[in-house]
Amino acid sequence: MAAVARLILQDFRSYQALDLAIGGQIIALCGENGAGKTNILEALSLFAPGRGLRRADLADMARQGGDGAFAVSIALAEDGARLGVGLGPADTEGKRARLARIDGAAAGSALAFSEHLRVVWLTPDLDGLFRGAAGDRRRFLDRLVLAVDPAHATRSNALERALRSRNRILEESPHQTQWLDAVEREIAELGVAVAAARAETVARLTAIIAETRDEASPFPHAQLALSGEIDRLVAEHAALDAEDGYRVLLRQGRARDRAAGRTLTGPQASDLEVRHGPKDIPAGQGSTGEQKALLIGLVLAHARLVAAMSDLEPLVLLDEIAAHLDPRRRAALYEGLTALGCQVWMTGADPTLFTDLPAGSQRLAVTPGRIEDIA
Repeated sequence: MAAVARLILQDFRSYQALDLAIGGQIIALCGENGAGKTNILEALSLFAPGRGLRRADLADMARQGGDGAFAVSIALAEDGARLGVGLGPADTEGKRARLARIDGAAAGSALAFSEHLRVVWLTPDLDGLFRGAAGDRRRFLDRLVLAVDPAHATRSNALERALRSRNRILEESPHQTQWLDAVEREIAELGVAVAAARAETVARLTAIIAETRDEASPFPHAQLALSGEIDRLVAEHAALDAEDGYRVLLRQGRARDRAAGRTLTGPQASDLEVRHGPKDIPAGQGSTGEQKALLIGLVLAHARLVAAMSDLEPLVLLDEIAAHLDPRRRAALYEGLTALGCQVWMTGADPTLFTDLPAGSQRLAVTPGRIEDIA
Protein backbone atom coordinates (compact mmCIF):
# COMPACT_ATOMS: atom_id res chain seq x y z
CA MET A 1 0.00 0.00 0.00
CA ALA A 2 1.43 3.38 -1.08
CA ALA A 3 0.54 5.11 2.18
CA VAL A 4 1.60 8.53 3.43
CA ALA A 5 3.41 8.26 6.77
CA ARG A 6 4.19 11.95 7.16
CA LEU A 7 2.89 15.18 5.61
CA ILE A 8 4.76 18.47 5.90
CA LEU A 9 3.40 21.81 4.69
CA GLN A 10 5.14 25.16 4.56
CA ASP A 11 3.16 28.29 3.65
CA PHE A 12 0.54 26.25 1.79
CA ARG A 13 -2.98 27.71 1.70
CA SER A 14 -4.10 28.23 5.32
CA TYR A 15 -1.09 26.44 6.83
CA GLN A 16 1.99 28.41 7.80
CA ALA A 17 3.65 25.20 8.99
CA LEU A 18 2.40 21.67 9.55
CA ASP A 19 4.17 18.42 10.37
CA LEU A 20 1.65 15.60 10.57
CA ALA A 21 2.35 11.95 11.38
CA ILE A 22 -0.06 9.49 9.78
CA GLY A 23 -0.73 5.97 11.01
CA GLY A 24 -4.04 4.84 9.55
CA GLN A 25 -5.46 3.26 6.41
CA ILE A 26 -8.49 5.57 6.52
CA ILE A 27 -7.89 9.15 7.67
CA ALA A 28 -10.90 11.31 8.48
CA LEU A 29 -10.38 15.07 8.62
CA CYS A 30 -13.14 16.67 10.70
CA GLY A 31 -13.75 20.39 11.09
CA GLU A 32 -15.97 23.33 10.32
CA ASN A 33 -16.31 24.67 6.80
CA GLY A 34 -13.30 26.82 6.00
CA ALA A 35 -11.07 25.16 8.58
CA GLY A 36 -8.66 23.85 5.94
CA LYS A 37 -9.73 20.23 5.39
CA THR A 38 -9.86 20.37 1.59
CA ASN A 39 -6.50 22.16 1.58
CA ILE A 40 -4.94 18.95 2.88
CA LEU A 41 -6.49 16.90 0.07
CA GLU A 42 -5.37 19.48 -2.47
CA ALA A 43 -1.81 19.28 -1.15
CA LEU A 44 -1.80 15.50 -1.62
CA SER A 45 -3.35 15.80 -5.09
CA LEU A 46 -0.31 17.77 -6.28
CA PHE A 47 1.61 14.50 -6.44
CA ALA A 48 -0.46 13.51 -9.47
CA PRO A 49 0.06 14.99 -12.95
CA GLY A 50 -1.98 18.12 -13.57
CA ARG A 51 -3.10 21.03 -11.43
CA GLY A 52 -4.55 19.28 -8.41
CA LEU A 53 -8.13 18.64 -7.42
CA ARG A 54 -9.09 22.33 -7.49
CA ARG A 55 -7.33 22.93 -10.84
CA ALA A 56 -5.86 26.08 -9.32
CA ASP A 57 -2.77 28.01 -10.34
CA LEU A 58 0.24 27.29 -8.14
CA ALA A 59 0.52 30.95 -7.18
CA ASP A 60 -2.96 30.77 -5.64
CA MET A 61 -1.84 27.96 -3.33
CA ALA A 62 0.75 30.05 -1.50
CA ARG A 63 -0.36 31.26 1.93
CA GLN A 64 -1.66 34.79 2.07
CA GLY A 65 0.80 36.80 4.12
CA GLY A 66 3.72 34.60 3.05
CA ASP A 67 6.45 35.41 0.55
CA GLY A 68 4.67 33.67 -2.34
CA ALA A 69 6.62 30.41 -2.14
CA PHE A 70 5.31 27.17 -0.64
CA ALA A 71 6.36 23.56 -0.12
CA VAL A 72 4.48 20.28 0.31
CA SER A 73 6.36 17.08 1.13
CA ILE A 74 5.37 13.55 2.06
CA ALA A 75 7.18 10.47 3.28
CA LEU A 76 5.79 7.14 2.06
CA ALA A 77 5.46 4.25 4.48
CA GLU A 78 6.19 1.37 2.11
CA ASP A 79 9.35 2.35 0.22
CA GLY A 80 10.40 5.28 2.42
CA ALA A 81 10.55 7.67 -0.52
CA ARG A 82 10.34 11.39 0.23
CA LEU A 83 8.43 13.36 -2.39
CA GLY A 84 8.16 17.13 -2.54
CA VAL A 85 6.40 19.76 -4.64
CA GLY A 86 6.20 23.50 -4.34
CA LEU A 87 6.73 26.93 -5.77
CA GLY A 88 10.19 28.42 -5.42
CA PRO A 89 11.26 31.93 -4.45
CA ALA A 90 10.98 34.71 -7.00
CA ASP A 91 13.98 35.38 -9.24
CA THR A 92 15.21 38.81 -10.27
CA GLU A 93 12.37 39.04 -12.81
CA GLY A 94 9.72 38.02 -10.27
CA LYS A 95 9.24 34.57 -11.81
CA ARG A 96 8.88 31.43 -9.72
CA ALA A 97 9.73 27.87 -10.69
CA ARG A 98 7.57 24.85 -9.95
CA LEU A 99 9.63 22.47 -7.84
CA ALA A 100 9.46 18.66 -7.79
CA ARG A 101 11.83 16.49 -5.76
CA ILE A 102 12.31 12.82 -4.97
CA ASP A 103 14.54 12.01 -1.99
CA GLY A 104 15.98 15.51 -2.21
CA ALA A 105 16.94 15.31 -5.88
CA ALA A 106 15.21 17.40 -8.53
CA ALA A 107 12.57 15.61 -10.61
CA GLY A 108 11.47 16.76 -14.03
CA SER A 109 7.78 17.00 -13.12
CA ALA A 110 4.99 15.31 -11.18
CA LEU A 111 5.13 12.53 -13.76
CA ALA A 112 8.17 11.18 -11.93
CA PHE A 113 6.09 10.61 -8.79
CA SER A 114 4.03 7.96 -10.60
CA GLU A 115 6.75 5.38 -9.92
CA HIS A 116 6.00 5.73 -6.20
CA LEU A 117 2.42 6.95 -5.94
CA ARG A 118 -0.88 7.18 -7.84
CA VAL A 119 -3.72 9.45 -6.70
CA VAL A 120 -7.47 9.38 -7.39
CA TRP A 121 -10.12 11.70 -5.97
CA LEU A 122 -13.76 12.62 -5.76
CA THR A 123 -14.96 16.13 -4.87
CA PRO A 124 -18.39 17.77 -4.51
CA ASP A 125 -17.74 19.61 -7.78
CA LEU A 126 -18.34 16.30 -9.56
CA ASP A 127 -21.85 15.82 -8.15
CA GLY A 128 -23.38 17.31 -11.30
CA LEU A 129 -21.08 15.43 -13.67
CA PHE A 130 -23.73 13.34 -15.41
CA ARG A 131 -26.04 16.29 -16.09
CA GLY A 132 -23.30 18.78 -16.87
CA ALA A 133 -21.40 19.72 -20.00
CA ALA A 134 -19.47 17.19 -22.07
CA GLY A 135 -16.27 19.08 -21.27
CA ASP A 136 -16.66 18.21 -17.59
CA ARG A 137 -16.95 14.53 -18.41
CA ARG A 138 -13.90 14.70 -20.71
CA ARG A 139 -11.83 16.20 -17.89
CA PHE A 140 -13.11 13.50 -15.54
CA LEU A 141 -12.23 10.81 -18.06
CA ASP A 142 -8.76 12.25 -18.64
CA ARG A 143 -8.20 12.17 -14.89
CA LEU A 144 -9.12 8.47 -14.91
CA VAL A 145 -6.68 7.87 -17.76
CA LEU A 146 -3.87 9.82 -16.06
CA ALA A 147 -4.01 7.61 -12.99
CA VAL A 148 -3.21 4.53 -15.08
CA ASP A 149 -1.20 6.21 -17.87
CA PRO A 150 0.67 9.30 -16.61
CA ALA A 151 2.07 9.97 -20.12
CA HIS A 152 -1.48 10.88 -21.16
CA ALA A 153 -0.85 14.39 -19.82
CA THR A 154 2.08 14.93 -22.18
CA ARG A 155 0.07 13.77 -25.21
CA SER A 156 -2.97 15.83 -24.24
CA ASN A 157 -0.93 19.01 -23.70
CA ALA A 158 0.85 18.54 -27.02
CA LEU A 159 -2.51 18.07 -28.76
CA GLU A 160 -3.84 21.31 -27.25
CA ARG A 161 -0.80 23.20 -28.51
CA ALA A 162 -1.17 21.74 -32.00
CA LEU A 163 -4.87 22.62 -32.11
CA ARG A 164 -4.09 26.21 -31.10
CA SER A 165 -1.50 26.39 -33.90
CA ARG A 166 -4.03 25.16 -36.46
CA ASN A 167 -6.65 27.64 -35.26
CA ARG A 168 -4.12 30.47 -35.58
CA ILE A 169 -3.09 29.45 -39.09
CA LEU A 170 -6.72 29.18 -40.19
CA GLU A 171 -7.38 32.67 -38.87
CA GLU A 172 -4.24 34.41 -40.11
CA SER A 173 -2.97 32.42 -43.11
CA PRO A 174 -5.70 30.05 -44.34
CA HIS A 175 -4.05 29.64 -47.76
CA GLN A 176 -0.81 28.27 -46.29
CA THR A 177 -1.80 24.70 -47.07
CA GLN A 178 1.68 23.31 -46.42
CA TRP A 179 1.58 24.64 -42.84
CA LEU A 180 -1.92 23.29 -42.39
CA ASP A 181 -0.95 19.88 -43.78
CA ALA A 182 1.98 19.68 -41.34
CA VAL A 183 0.06 20.70 -38.25
CA GLU A 184 -2.89 18.47 -39.18
CA ARG A 185 -0.54 15.51 -39.50
CA GLU A 186 0.66 16.20 -35.95
CA ILE A 187 -2.92 16.65 -34.69
CA ALA A 188 -3.96 13.35 -36.27
CA GLU A 189 -1.11 11.42 -34.62
CA LEU A 190 -1.70 12.99 -31.21
CA GLY A 191 -5.47 12.90 -31.47
CA VAL A 192 -5.59 9.20 -32.26
CA ALA A 193 -3.15 8.49 -29.40
CA VAL A 194 -5.28 10.47 -26.93
CA ALA A 195 -8.50 8.83 -28.12
CA ALA A 196 -6.91 5.37 -28.00
CA ALA A 197 -5.72 5.89 -24.41
CA ARG A 198 -9.23 6.94 -23.39
CA ALA A 199 -10.76 3.95 -25.16
CA GLU A 200 -8.36 1.52 -23.49
CA THR A 201 -9.09 2.93 -20.03
CA VAL A 202 -12.85 2.76 -20.63
CA ALA A 203 -12.53 -0.84 -21.85
CA ARG A 204 -10.42 -1.89 -18.87
CA LEU A 205 -12.70 -0.07 -16.44
CA THR A 206 -15.74 -1.73 -17.99
CA ALA A 207 -14.08 -5.13 -17.55
CA ILE A 208 -13.22 -4.56 -13.89
CA ILE A 209 -16.76 -3.28 -13.21
CA ALA A 210 -18.10 -6.51 -14.69
CA GLU A 211 -15.69 -8.64 -12.62
CA THR A 212 -16.55 -6.97 -9.29
CA ARG A 213 -20.22 -6.26 -9.94
CA ASP A 214 -22.54 -6.86 -6.99
CA GLU A 215 -26.25 -6.41 -7.64
CA ALA A 216 -26.87 -6.02 -3.89
CA SER A 217 -24.42 -3.14 -3.56
CA PRO A 218 -25.89 0.30 -2.75
CA PHE A 219 -23.40 1.68 -5.28
CA PRO A 220 -24.81 0.63 -8.68
CA HIS A 221 -22.53 -0.36 -11.53
CA ALA A 222 -22.01 2.00 -14.44
CA GLN A 223 -22.09 1.30 -18.17
CA LEU A 224 -19.55 3.40 -20.07
CA ALA A 225 -19.15 4.38 -23.72
CA LEU A 226 -17.31 7.02 -25.74
CA SER A 227 -19.05 9.08 -28.40
CA GLY A 228 -17.51 11.25 -31.10
CA GLU A 229 -16.14 11.05 -34.64
CA ILE A 230 -12.56 10.42 -33.53
CA ASP A 231 -13.73 7.72 -31.09
CA ARG A 232 -15.58 5.96 -33.88
CA LEU A 233 -12.47 6.06 -36.09
CA VAL A 234 -10.30 4.59 -33.34
CA ALA A 235 -12.84 1.87 -32.58
CA GLU A 236 -13.25 0.78 -36.20
CA HIS A 237 -9.74 1.14 -37.67
CA ALA A 238 -6.09 0.44 -36.98
CA ALA A 239 -4.12 3.43 -35.64
CA LEU A 240 -2.51 4.44 -38.96
CA ASP A 241 -5.82 4.18 -40.82
CA ALA A 242 -7.53 6.19 -38.09
CA GLU A 243 -4.88 8.90 -38.45
CA ASP A 244 -5.44 9.01 -42.22
CA GLY A 245 -9.19 9.30 -41.68
CA TYR A 246 -8.76 12.08 -39.11
CA ARG A 247 -6.51 14.05 -41.48
CA VAL A 248 -9.22 13.85 -44.14
CA LEU A 249 -11.81 15.18 -41.69
CA LEU A 250 -9.50 18.04 -40.70
CA ARG A 251 -8.82 18.98 -44.30
CA GLN A 252 -12.50 18.88 -45.21
CA GLY A 253 -13.42 20.97 -42.16
CA ARG A 254 -11.01 23.87 -42.65
CA ALA A 255 -13.60 26.40 -43.83
CA ARG A 256 -16.09 25.37 -41.16
CA ASP A 257 -13.44 25.46 -38.42
CA ARG A 258 -12.16 28.85 -39.54
CA ALA A 259 -15.69 30.26 -39.32
CA ALA A 260 -16.14 28.70 -35.86
CA GLY A 261 -12.73 29.88 -34.64
CA ARG A 262 -11.86 26.41 -33.37
CA THR A 263 -11.38 22.82 -34.50
CA LEU A 264 -14.73 21.06 -34.21
CA THR A 265 -13.64 17.46 -34.81
CA GLY A 266 -11.35 15.48 -32.54
CA PRO A 267 -10.84 14.25 -28.97
CA GLN A 268 -11.65 17.73 -27.71
CA ALA A 269 -15.25 17.15 -28.87
CA SER A 270 -15.74 13.63 -27.46
CA ASP A 271 -18.10 12.71 -24.64
CA LEU A 272 -18.14 10.02 -21.97
CA GLU A 273 -21.59 8.46 -21.89
CA VAL A 274 -22.54 6.90 -18.55
CA ARG A 275 -25.63 4.79 -17.85
CA HIS A 276 -27.07 3.56 -14.57
CA GLY A 277 -26.50 -0.16 -15.05
CA PRO A 278 -29.29 -1.74 -12.97
CA LYS A 279 -31.93 0.66 -14.33
CA ASP A 280 -30.43 0.92 -17.83
CA ILE A 281 -31.08 4.66 -18.01
CA PRO A 282 -28.73 7.59 -18.73
CA ALA A 283 -26.97 8.47 -15.48
CA GLY A 284 -28.21 12.05 -15.69
CA GLN A 285 -31.82 10.86 -15.47
CA GLY A 286 -31.27 9.30 -12.05
CA SER A 287 -32.08 11.04 -8.80
CA THR A 288 -29.41 13.12 -7.07
CA GLY A 289 -28.79 10.27 -4.63
CA GLU A 290 -28.57 7.70 -7.42
CA GLN A 291 -26.07 9.82 -9.31
CA LYS A 292 -23.92 10.24 -6.20
CA ALA A 293 -23.99 6.49 -5.51
CA LEU A 294 -23.17 5.72 -9.16
CA LEU A 295 -20.22 8.13 -9.08
CA ILE A 296 -18.87 6.58 -5.87
CA GLY A 297 -19.13 3.11 -7.39
CA LEU A 298 -17.28 4.31 -10.48
CA VAL A 299 -14.45 5.85 -8.43
CA LEU A 300 -14.09 2.68 -6.34
CA ALA A 301 -13.86 0.61 -9.52
CA HIS A 302 -11.27 3.02 -10.90
CA ALA A 303 -9.17 2.66 -7.75
CA ARG A 304 -9.19 -1.11 -8.27
CA LEU A 305 -8.14 -0.62 -11.89
CA VAL A 306 -5.24 1.65 -10.90
CA ALA A 307 -4.00 -0.92 -8.40
CA ALA A 308 -4.28 -3.73 -10.94
CA MET A 309 -2.47 -1.85 -13.73
CA SER A 310 0.26 -0.08 -11.75
CA ASP A 311 0.90 -2.50 -8.85
CA LEU A 312 0.43 0.56 -6.64
CA GLU A 313 -2.69 0.88 -4.49
CA PRO A 314 -3.62 4.52 -5.11
CA LEU A 315 -4.04 7.25 -2.57
CA VAL A 316 -7.80 7.93 -2.52
CA LEU A 317 -9.01 11.45 -1.68
CA LEU A 318 -12.73 11.89 -0.91
CA ASP A 319 -13.91 15.41 -0.13
CA GLU A 320 -17.18 15.70 1.86
CA ILE A 321 -18.03 12.18 0.78
CA ALA A 322 -20.27 10.98 3.64
CA ALA A 323 -22.40 14.06 4.31
CA HIS A 324 -25.29 13.11 2.02
CA LEU A 325 -25.18 9.33 2.38
CA ASP A 326 -27.78 7.46 4.40
CA PRO A 327 -26.45 5.13 7.15
CA ARG A 328 -26.67 2.04 4.91
CA ARG A 329 -24.65 3.58 2.10
CA ARG A 330 -22.20 5.12 4.57
CA ALA A 331 -21.53 1.71 6.17
CA ALA A 332 -21.15 0.14 2.72
CA LEU A 333 -18.72 2.89 1.71
CA TYR A 334 -16.49 2.28 4.73
CA GLU A 335 -16.60 -1.45 4.09
CA GLY A 336 -15.71 -0.96 0.44
CA LEU A 337 -12.87 1.41 1.25
CA THR A 338 -11.42 -1.04 3.75
CA ALA A 339 -11.59 -3.83 1.18
CA LEU A 340 -9.72 -1.70 -1.37
CA GLY A 341 -6.60 -1.82 0.77
CA CYS A 342 -5.70 1.76 -0.24
CA GLN A 343 -4.97 4.64 2.08
CA VAL A 344 -8.04 6.87 2.03
CA TRP A 345 -8.31 10.51 3.12
CA MET A 346 -11.83 11.82 3.77
CA THR A 347 -13.20 15.15 4.94
CA GLY A 348 -16.40 16.04 6.76
CA ALA A 349 -17.80 18.80 8.93
CA ASP A 350 -19.66 16.43 11.27
CA PRO A 351 -17.38 14.15 13.35
CA THR A 352 -20.29 11.77 14.04
CA LEU A 353 -20.18 10.69 10.39
CA PHE A 354 -16.91 8.96 11.17
CA THR A 355 -17.72 7.27 14.47
CA ASP A 356 -18.25 3.93 12.71
CA LEU A 357 -14.95 3.87 10.86
CA PRO A 358 -13.22 0.49 11.00
CA ALA A 359 -10.32 -0.30 13.30
CA GLY A 360 -7.02 1.13 12.12
CA SER A 361 -8.59 4.42 11.05
CA GLN A 362 -7.33 7.82 12.20
CA ARG A 363 -9.63 10.73 13.01
CA LEU A 364 -8.16 14.21 12.99
CA ALA A 365 -9.65 17.51 14.15
CA VAL A 366 -8.93 20.40 11.80
CA THR A 367 -8.98 24.02 12.95
CA PRO A 368 -7.48 26.94 11.01
CA GLY A 369 -3.78 26.19 10.64
CA ARG A 370 -3.82 23.23 13.03
CA ILE A 371 -4.56 19.47 12.97
CA GLU A 372 -4.78 17.26 16.05
CA ASP A 373 -5.73 13.66 16.76
CA ILE A 374 -9.25 13.00 18.03
CA ALA A 375 -9.08 10.68 21.03
